[in-house]
Amino acid sequence: MSQHALLSDGTKTWSSLACSRSELRLDLTLGCGQSFRWRETGDHHWTGVMGGRVWTLTQTDDTLWYHIYNSPSSTGEGVGTKRRAGDPLCGSVGSSKRSKRVKEEEKEEPVAYGKEEELLKDYFQLAVKLGDLYREWGAADPHFKHIANIFTGVRMLRQDPIECLFSFICTSNNHISRIQGMVERLCQSLGAPLCQLDQTSYHDFPSLSALADSGVEECLRDLGFGYRAKFLQQSARHILDSHGGPYWLQELRAATYLQAREALRTLPGVGPKVADCVCLMSLDKACVVPVDTHVWQIAKRDYRCTAGTGQKSLTDKVHREIGDFFRQLWGPYAGWAHSVLFCADLKKFQKLKETASLKQEEVKHEIKVEGDRKKLKIPQTGPRNAKKCVKHTDGHPGW
Repeated sequence: MSQHALLSDGTKTWSSLACSRSELRLDLTLGCGQSFRWRETGDHHWTGVMGGRVWTLTQTDDTLWYHIYNSPSSTGEGVGTKRRAGDPLCGSVGSSKRSKRVKEEEKEEPVAYGKEEELLKDYFQLAVKLGDLYREWGAADPHFKHIANIFTGVRMLRQDPIECLFSFICTSNNHISRIQGMVERLCQSLGAPLCQLDQTSYHDFPSLSALADSGVEECLRDLGFGYRAKFLQQSARHILDSHGGPYWLQELRAATYLQAREALRTLPGVGPKVADCVCLMSLDKACVVPVDTHVWQIAKRDYRCTAGTGQKSLTDKVHREIGDFFRQLWGPYAGWAHSVLFCADLKKFQKLKETASLKQEEVKHEIKVEGDRKKLKIPQTGPRNAKKCVKHTDGHPGW
């Protein structure tokens, strides 16, 4: 059985590209709720599915390392013994008809060998110079500057629109860890098998045809999706029947933000927040600031933003006012700046703040000690004063 790759085992099977931690931090970018398919499978190693392939990513100070696993189509190997490759987890779900439709529908092939670096650069949008944006945001916003000193390298992913849309339909009244479980079950039940590593099976994200099958709603309800099961099936069916298929979503990348947002909101289960997340994270609308109660709280608490004062719930008007407030503050990449503050407010990353506070206290203490030394004219130990330093019989240096 194959195992998850580790860089410490040797770099022979790894590829790399130059990328500093200040431009990309994997733990923050992959763990802040943009995508729900990445897991930490080793110390600072992240494994997930992208472009129809399974990847493990890790990084050193100035290098992004990536390992790509062979899929069954290239090795002829299955992904497990509990069920045959391609057998749906929750019954037939019209499997034979679906398989035929998937073959007819899917025109995009998994990423070809030799193009992995381009896909990785596109996925992380590495052409965007994050350091320059951080400096611009910090100059305009003192609060952001303080947060950015701790939370560097938070990038906005450029995800596949189908995966992004149907993943975020699952986010309604939900939290990150539970959403991850739901998306994983969705892929295991309806997605094509890719490979198995350390007893973990990896599957591609389901096609629109698989999601639109008439038996999907019942299947997903049995898997704990609740009312979201209906929205997933109905949205997939609506895109196929009314918009001609997956390329409708790709075409929204060329539309304006408002056009794309309104088009997405015609789908069952897609409200303003889900539409904004899809626009920002897969449709190239960098100015979009998705607003939920969490972001609303940040706006009120940290920015004294008065939008929605007296309101008990988020209305379309409040969404628009908060989005406009942050766009005016941060500019055309406001959605990227928002993701830094959103990440910084997550409970899972609070230790970073605590560690930074401790370091600040240590620096303040060192500055105070240095000031006291100068006042008392106590010389520093070190190379310049090495000859003056003597050693007591107890083994400790002294004067």
